[in-house]
Amino acid sequence: MGKVSILAAAAALLMLLAGRGSAVTVGESPYRIHTLFSVECQNYFDWQTVGLVHSFKKARQPGPVTRLLSCTDEELKGYRGMDLAPTMVVPSMSKHPKTGDWYPAINKPAGIVHWLKHSKDADNVDWVVILDADMIIRGPIIPWELGAEKGRPVAALYGYLIGCDNILAKLHTHHPELCDKVGGLLAMHMDDLRKLAPLWLSKTEEVREDRAHWATNITGDIYGKGWISEMYGYSFGAAEVGLRHKINDDLMIYPGYIPRPGVEPILLHYGLPFTVGNWSFSKLDHHDDAIVYDCGRLFPEPPYPRQVRQMEPDPNKLRGLFLSLECINSLNEGLLLHHAASGCSKPKWSKYLSFLKSKTFADLTSPKYLVPKSMTTEKEDETEEHETPNEPDVAHPKIHTVFSTECTPYFDWQTVGLMHSFGLSGQPGNITRLLSCTDEDLKKYKGHDLAPTHYVPSMSRHPLTGDWYPAINKPAAVLHWLNHVDIDAEFIVILDADMILRGPITPWEFGAARGRPVSTPYDYLIGCENELAKLHTRHPDACDKVGGVIIMHIDDLRQFAMLWLHKTEEVRADKAHYATNLTGDIYESGWISEMYGYSFGAAELELRHIINGEILIYPGYVPEPGVKYRVFHYGLEFKVGNWSFDKANWREVDVVNTCWAEFPAPPDPSTLHHTDENLLKRDLLSIECAKTLDEALRLHHVRRKCPPPGTLKGLVDSKETETTVSRKFGQIERTFAFNKSPSESFSTWKLWLVAMWIFVGLGLLTVASVLFSGRKGKKPKGKGYRSKRRSSYGDDRYVRGSD
Repeated sequence: MGKVSILAAAAALLMLLAGRGSAVTVGESPYRIHTLFSVECQNYFDWQTVGLVHSFKKARQPGPVTRLLSCTDEELKGYRGMDLAPTMVVPSMSKHPKTGDWYPAINKPAGIVHWLKHSKDADNVDWVVILDADMIIRGPIIPWELGAEKGRPVAALYGYLIGCDNILAKLHTHHPELCDKVGGLLAMHMDDLRKLAPLWLSKTEEVREDRAHWATNITGDIYGKGWISEMYGYSFGAAEVGLRHKINDDLMIYPGYIPRPGVEPILLHYGLPFTVGNWSFSKLDHHDDAIVYDCGRLFPEPPYPRQVRQMEPDPNKLRGLFLSLECINSLNEGLLLHHAASGCSKPKWSKYLSFLKSKTFADLTSPKYLVPKSMTTEKEDETEEHETPNEPDVAHPKIHTVFSTECTPYFDWQTVGLMHSFGLSGQPGNITRLLSCTDEDLKKYKGHDLAPTHYVPSMSRHPLTGDWYPAINKPAAVLHWLNHVDIDAEFIVILDADMILRGPITPWEFGAARGRPVSTPYDYLIGCENELAKLHTRHPDACDKVGGVIIMHIDDLRQFAMLWLHKTEEVRADKAHYATNLTGDIYESGWISEMYGYSFGAAELELRHIINGEILIYPGYVPEPGVKYRVFHYGLEFKVGNWSFDKANWREVDVVNTCWAEFPAPPDPSTLHHTDENLLKRDLLSIECAKTLDEALRLHHVRRKCPPPGTLKGLVDSKETETTVSRKFGQIERTFAFNKSPSESFSTWKLWLVAMWIFVGLGLLTVASVLFSGRKGKKPKGKGYRSKRRSSYGDDRYVRGSD
């Protein structure tokens, strides 16, 4: 019994050590938009939640989303859908606690009031987007891009709220002239929401109790039952606090309606039945449908796009039908992915499932971007100046973002960070990783699923000169991509892998045009001003010291890419001019030849850049006052107090394929000194960058379905264990010490080594004790026994080896 206790204690020690450093720090989101939607504890809202949350992710809506879940205590006990979305449970007001009135729609303002009062998230938000559950998001909803301002929310038009124009408004608000017929989508400053929310709730109660004015001719409610009281509660509450809305009838559309020519709605609101040919869908037909929990079951499949094209010759009506298809197919895609994530077995192949996973469907449902028309109300037109009403609307051009990497762990964790930030940034268009690998590297490579990828032959070792220069892969990869992919984007955004996006980078915001690319300043490229430029370009006067972020028209890039590659080779070969005083390269090794290849190639075509210093910042640099940088470029070491991060220290460390590996956590912002405002802002940006990287890694491990952290299995991926446990001492140290800084790794390894020796020693003592006790009182043993003993020892060695 004593031996068992000793072994148990040793095992407990191992488990304790295994848990050291395995805690996951959740990074705080740097984005100041928060999306809210309200639901109840019902199957009806669960499948709507799956659809909305799926579209939220697919549309790349910035910031977090919260489901306000209104449930009674009794309902909550049997509720199955807590994992469907990030959720805040709020007390149900479906049955009013004072009047006993049954009106579930009141839960929307009540839930928002509760969130404002009790959620920590509400203290860290600038803008709120409020949606209904029965919506599909088609593209990022960014309040300030839609024209929202403090005191001036943006909303969709609810033209049927005729009570804003009659006696109803005069009865329920002191400012009937400010009553706006809006709803559906609300994009609002947080300060406005704090003023509005209590009145939204109280005005809803007030209108709901005014049964004398429920009639259809007063409210517009076709049922005459006061069902839209909550909508009037919003409009009357907003009028009370003086909010004037910027109203746009093009932001949202009901499936089944025909969009205006040239308009691309960013929200589908499937509150009404809609049909496509003989097929139809009504959400009310699925009021108690447990489809979320029925593995493999989807809503009835609609016609395919090819069939619908044959139905309707009118192109605009056809667009309307395609929106209906997109709505139901997005719901089904969300259900399909939810079932897979819930552990359902893989469904049998069908033509429809194949379509939902096809590139055709992905292209049809890629994020859409709206250029808002006039965001003003009719009442504003009477008092304010506006742009020329006949000015034509111009749709934003398509954008495609690319970045270049290699088949190494070093670029894999950078890819995870960039892709995570891309998803949150609201960057329009698609993104492609240009992955440069040798055939041999590609056979062993494990990171194929980290990003949408275009594979490129590696030029790290130049095929003609044998020069080892991995940086040349960037222009070589861009050229290869241009020559092998059908690209329908008008502008290309080129980034480096060691970047974190904080917001969208668009040509229309920064003024990029054909012949006028946009980039960020690289002032250390002094070769643009001396004989280096005169040697390598015919137009040294056109040489711009730029790099990092590039926004370029596709036609310019097609002309330029080959020159970028050739000039890189040319500068790299010019070893006679590697000196620091000519290149600015502190190592005098020609390492920045690719950067000069870019500047000299652009100069050859006389592409003059718009140089913008407000796009990119290096963590560790003091930010300019008032600038909202869109990109962190963590190419240099940066520090906050005694903490530091240098990407070069993580060149050989495989944090992506080792469960729960993370970088050393930066200091908590609350520990920073506030004496120098500039240094405080600098350190806060550095912390934001580091936390975003760690959050990206954490979510990556979650997607990989890593075992729970805190166990030996959770620390090291099983495949990684097989490949590292037999390696030399330094490699094992790296496997078990990801959460430590390099200086702490050795002490962690010593603890492991001591624990393992204790475990093995106890095992040997146990075996010796068993053997010794077995020999007492026995007869002398012959040859046959010795043979058995050898066999027994072999088994024991095997058992201990397994342990």
